Amino acid sequence: MRWTWARFAELSLDDLYDALALRCRVFILEQGPYQDPDGLDRQAAHLLGRDDAGVLQAYLRVVDPGHKYAEPSIGRVITAPEARGSGLGRALVAEGVARCAQAWPGQAIRISAQAHLQRFYGAVGFVAVGEPYSEDNIPHVEMLR
Repeated sequence: MRWTWARFAELSLDDLYDALALRCRVFILEQGPYQDPDGLDRQAAHLLGRDDAGVLQAYLRVVDPGHKYAEPSIGRVITAPEARGSGLGRALVAEGVARCAQAWPGQAIRISAQAHLQRFYGAVGFVAVGEPYSEDNIPHVEMLR
């Protein structure tokens, strides 16, 4: 997997298009309609994982501290449906955590995780904080690492 870490303004048009297309494919078509471009992409770093053919297989964004939460916030974590079950999701989150540690040394990382993924995020060091809540009609829980 070839990883690209870029601020919004540094994304190529192809990177931006591919990221939004993958996000739409999963977050809107699979999980139901909601407003994906939420105004936070411009205050975030974006991590894209492309395979050897250059096809985007994994993506996440890290919203800068102070925009969503006090801490940097990993979100929009996604792997292409055809890559699921391959371990790519764990590699993606591990890469995102490592990039956060470089960009914001010593800071905690907060996520708003879909509740059914608590064990997945727990395996990479996140701990649930607070009570579950509904976001876009999907149960979520805040987690901190």
